[in-house]
Amino acid sequence: MTEPSIVRRGLMLVLSSPSGAGKTTISRKLLDLEPDLVMSVSATTRPRRPSEVDGVDYRFIDDVAFDEMVKRDAFLEHAEVFGHRYGTPRALVEQVLGKGRDMLFDIDWQGTRQIAARMRDDLITVFVLPPSKAELERRLRARQQDSDAVVQGRMAKANAEMAHWDEYDYVVVNADVQDSVATVRAILAAERRRRVRQTGLAGFVARLTDGA
Repeated sequence: MTEPSIVRRGLMLVLSSPSGAGKTTISRKLLDLEPDLVMSVSATTRPRRPSEVDGVDYRFIDDVAFDEMVKRDAFLEHAEVFGHRYGTPRALVEQVLGKGRDMLFDIDWQGTRQIAARMRDDLITVFVLPPSKAELERRLRARQQDSDAVVQGRMAKANAEMAHWDEYDYVVVNADVQDSVATVRAILAAERRRRVRQTGLAGFVARLTDGA
């Protein structure tokens, strides 16, 4: 027997972590496995890396354009990280949620706080921790994207970022990426079933009990 169709409002799934803990890898695998999950593409003033595609990895803009979007309140959240600015365009998020699809965010604790202040009922937050500091540094160096000075800067900032772990709904220690992906998928599946997100549930139950 097929399950009856029940209208559902989408949710926002945030993954945060210190740089190198694995949230981006987890995000990519989730997107491959979850067809109703859409990646939020942030705007940034950071220079594009050779492997990145504008409009796919980020929307690369200059400071003037970023300032204009801030003035128009066009960002759901925005922050400065490592000397560059990042922001989540609001319009696409609201459009996706309204269609009953879910949006995935790869953002830091600052952005998470801002989204929570605006749309907490639609928000699920997961903080990803590395299994150890030594492993975190190994992963940063294995990327071969940053200079030694940048790696050391990211390691120095990791403690401050990890101090915000208790602001999140869930915490995942990413010792094995496949296990971490499975855990986050389980979280997503459960959160999609929350009664308050199934906006068509009341009507469905009313039809079930009509004339009872």
